Amino acid sequence: MSQSSASSVIEFLSIVERLKRTKRTGWINNGISGPESIADHMYRMGIMAMLIDDATIDRSKCVKMSIVHDLAEALVGDITPYDGVSKEQKYELEREGMHKIVQSLGNSAVAQEIEMLWLEFEKNETSEAKLVHDLDKCEMIQQAMEYEFSDEKQLDSFFDSTKGIFTHPQVKAWVDEIYRRRKAF
Repeated sequence: MSQSSASSVIEFLSIVERLKRTKRTGWINNGISGPESIADHMYRMGIMAMLIDDATIDRSKCVKMSIVHDLAEALVGDITPYDGVSKEQKYELEREGMHKIVQSLGNSAVAQEIEMLWLEFEKNETSEAKLVHDLDKCEMIQQAMEYEFSDEKQLDSFFDSTKGIFTHPQVKAWVDEIYRRRKAF
């Protein structure tokens, strides 16, 4: 590995480190003590993608997509629907962030793969992207349920915002179990 490529990787990893420090806005806005970071969220999504048992899905691609889908938030922050930023503006901010991230890696083949995975997630047209969108929201309500239990808070808005949106049968089963456990609590 040349000095410049080593430098690029370390620069990229420093950008990624911001995801470990940046707490998820929705939890902060709801007064959760010690909320998860963006990296925490992406990590569990990656594990969830590994658990999918579906021969029609490229599971490895879903794991990769899960761990890069919020990568631009390292530069633009965690923008929620309640921040007064349109979907179009959010996309443009994140697209510019991804462009900077790709440049930090010298526009290498790996950087291009990361960007293509992010773009595929954003377009939400492939079965893998649709699954990762399901995982994104499923992980969020799993976390909401856990915060309801640990922090004794009602986090109905997270559940309300995802009602009826899940499409993958396995994720739907997980969601049903989350609702069952939440109700039992």
